Parts: sequence; structure tokens; C-alpha cells
Amino acid sequence: MHAAPYSTFARDATSAPKVISFDYIIIGGGTCGCALAATLSQSFNVLLLERGGLPYGNPNITNINGFSSNLANTSPSSPSQLFISTDGVFNHRARVLGGGSAINAGFFTRASEEYVRKVGWNEKVVNDSYEWVEKKVAFEPQVKQWQSAVKSGLLEVGVKPDNGFTYEHLYGTKVGGSIFDSQGHRHTAADLLEYADPTKVSLLLYATVEQIMFKPAVGGRKPRANGVRFQDSKGNSHLAYLKEGPMNEVLLSAGALGSPQMLMLSGIGPAEQLKAHGISVLLDQPMVGMGMSDNPMNAVIIPSPKPVEVSLIQVVGITEFESYIEASSGPLELDWLRTMANDFARIANQSLDPSVINPRFLNSQIQAGVILEKLAGPFSTGFLQLSSKDPNDNPLVTFNYFKDPRDLQRCVQGMRTIAEVIESTSLFDFKYPFTTAQALFDTMLTFPLNLRPRHLSASVSLEQFCIDTVVTIWHYHGGCQVGKVVDRDYKVLGVDGLRVIDGSTFIDSPGTNPQATVMMLGRYMGMKILRERLVGARN
Repeated sequence: MHAAPYSTFARDATSAPKVISFDYIIIGGGTCGCALAATLSQSFNVLLLERGGLPYGNPNITNINGFSSNLANTSPSSPSQLFISTDGVFNHRARVLGGGSAINAGFFTRASEEYVRKVGWNEKVVNDSYEWVEKKVAFEPQVKQWQSAVKSGLLEVGVKPDNGFTYEHLYGTKVGGSIFDSQGHRHTAADLLEYADPTKVSLLLYATVEQIMFKPAVGGRKPRANGVRFQDSKGNSHLAYLKEGPMNEVLLSAGALGSPQMLMLSGIGPAEQLKAHGISVLLDQPMVGMGMSDNPMNAVIIPSPKPVEVSLIQVVGITEFESYIEASSGPLELDWLRTMANDFARIANQSLDPSVINPRFLNSQIQAGVILEKLAGPFSTGFLQLSSKDPNDNPLVTFNYFKDPRDLQRCVQGMRTIAEVIESTSLFDFKYPFTTAQALFDTMLTFPLNLRPRHLSASVSLEQFCIDTVVTIWHYHGGCQVGKVVDRDYKVLGVDGLRVIDGSTFIDSPGTNPQATVMMLGRYMGMKILRERLVGARN
């Protein structure tokens, strides 16, 4: 595998001229944007703007052991930018080339065939696009003792059949792919730029886009995107324009927080909200920022009397009731968990409830496995609002976890299944004697998992347990949804020359874990745009 020749096309934005022009301008070098840039650069001049730096050389990104440390880093230069939803749940957004694929748990699995049909994508192009991605970043993981025990436990309690190793989304239990190779090294969406034509792509790092610029509507025509204004790390402003041409476009791939935020900062969004921040309204579009969803996750830590491997997500049980059960393992610093939660709470100007700290586990490292569940969908939705005009500031996000009772029902079913797996003979050797699932659930109520209140009833009500211990699995989506903000070609409704191509367009999260599909979407839409250009050139 050859590394992308970054030295020939990547540079710090401080070195960029004041004014530049390209056929395509892509905002966001994330999970989708890298695939999109690599594909379009085969035929056109592409500018890729990324607000963070390269993922290479940072051991907390490149090495599987750095996953937790990366998320705990709250410095302004961290590749993982903390945000806390109004629901009181800690969350993160990427600030690095490769986006979420540079900071996530690495699981690689496709969307279901039903999902692809429902969205209306071309199935052959989807499969070709997945394969294009998989050649660079996907690997079959080495399943060791803990993951193997969880797999056996899932099958033992009836999450069948055994589907072996596969990228496909199939009911039952399977081993999925990973972007960590056999040496534990991470391969991110940034690796997809190895496909790019280095003579046609320009990557600017530490480039924060402030606003998309538009030609005004004239003679009944819609406003048309014609460039962006961005700032480098020294605070200097630059202008990037689209070259003349009716099919040249700005492509917004800034993620489920960044894309709706950028539309609002550019004057596309709910008019009253924009006016409140002193933003000139280009298009009153009340659906921008709506439909925000975050798939709830609830987890159980299982202290192990024997060593367990360091593993992130490898095995998944895909249940008929649409809860996905996954596992991870390794040494766990519980004092670190408390310290991290206190840091997060301090940043949010809140304090942890002192009762939500288990004194038995402070200053201790334990060997432990984790079994978690993530809900499909979800049905519950919320909204995003601007907090300021500064693109560096996180917007305010409300996800409304479990607002829809169907999500709560799925969570309860999932936790019951996890309890059965914990009690299965397959996990017997990985539990201390006389450990029960209920005791482990009760222990979870003593950990500072979020800023939500705890209720005594959570120890007897699985519904309340789900509500009180909910955390994110970082699969949030929405804000620029198809049919509401963009059309089925991802073109922003009401303007020309602008598309949004990323997870902000999703109604539901694809598959058990979305990163494979987000990378695929970048390739898929890049190919579609190239075909549209080819047809346009012939006509």
C-alpha cells in the first residue's frame, strides 16, 4: 500500500494565496470528503479544506491503544473536539483529516441491502464504491479471547445464525471488518487520498471555512454558490472561488454538526434564528438543523479475573428487534474515567454529582470487557441551533434520547439480551465468582457516564437504567436531510451550485456502524458527479 504523496498537494493554509480558484471546493476533509476529493480529482481541479491537521504521526490516532486518550484530550488543538448536548451527554466531533475515521473505534461494516434500496442508491455502484474503499482501509480482525467469548455468548442466547466474517449487514452474529490492521495501526479515510491525482488536488490544513459565498439571485434565477471564505491558523482570511463553468460546485462535507452550522452561517436556515445572530438571510429554510439524531448507547463493564486483549469493536449481534450488541476489552483505568468526566463537566460549567463516583474503583486499573448496545434508527429526533457566528464554536444540539417510546423498548430488549450473554456459560471464565448481570448493571449507575440525573428506580427499572446511563456511540446524523434540505442528488434546495454530501443528510444511521457507508457515499457521489459532467459535455 502506497502512502499518498501529501508533500506534493497538502500544505498549511497560512501558505495559501489570498485568492484561489478551482472547479470544485470541498468543505471538510472527513470520512466522506476525502473519498469525494480523491474521486473528483481524477478529472477536475479540487480544493479540499480541512480545519484540522494530518492524522499521521499522532500515536493516539494511529495506534489502537490511543483511542481513549484521544477522546480525553480537550485541548484546542485536539483532533477530537468535545461537545455536550443539551441532553447532558458527552460527545465529540472530529478536527483532523480523515474526520471521524481518525478518532473512532474502527468497526467497518456495510449498510443493509434494504437501506440501500430505501435510500434509492444504485446497488451496483454502491457495491463498487464499497470495494474501492475496502481495498485501502478495511481488514479482517484477529478475534481473540474476549471477543470470541462474546461471539459464543450471543449465539448461545439465540442471536443466530453465525454469519462468520462479513462486511454485510445480516441478522445474527458476525465478525465485521476493522480499519485497524493486524499490527493495531489505524487506516483512516485520509488514506483514500492515495487514489487522488496529486496534480489536480490541493489540500489546505488548518483552514476554517467562515462562510459560503453566493452570486445573488438575478432574473428569477436562484442564488448560486461561487466560493468560500476561510481563515488560516494565524487569523488571515482567504477567498476560494469556483472557476467559471455551469457545473462547478461547492460541496459541503463538514459532518452532522458542521454542515448545518455552515449553511446557517452562510444565510441558509431558519430566518428568525439567523437574524438573532446578525446573519443576513439568503434563504429562509426552517428545516436546516432539524432531524438531529444520535443513536443511544448503553454499556456494561465486566471486570475479568483473567487478562483480556486490547480490542475495540469486532463482533456484533444484529437482533431482529433492531438493537446491535457489540463488545470491546482491555485494561481500564477507572480513575481516568472519573478525571475525564470531571474535565468534561468543568468545560460545560457543570459539576458531577459526587454520589456518581464509585470509591471502590478509584486509583485502580482492572482487566475488563465491555458489552454495549446501540439502537438502530433511532426514532427520536432533536435539533441544532447556532451558539454564535464563530465557526469554531460548537452549535447547540438536542438529540432527545428516548423521547420516542419505541427507542426505549428496543433498549430494554437489548439490555435483557446483554444480561443473558453475561450469564451465559461462554463468559463464565471472564467473570469473578458470584457476579450477576444485575450487580454489574447497578455498578454502572455509580460511574460518571454523563451529566444526567440518577434515579433510584434505575436499579429496578431497565427503562430508567437506559435513560440514566445513556452515552453516545458517535453515530449522530441529520440536520441537512434528504427531502427536507437537499434533494436526492444532495443538491441544496433553493440555491444552485451547492450540495451537502455526508452523514447530515441521513434519516437513519446505516448499518451497525456508519463509517463504511459515509466513505462509500463520497466515492458514490463523486462517480455520479463525474458521469453527470460527461453527459453534460456531450450535450
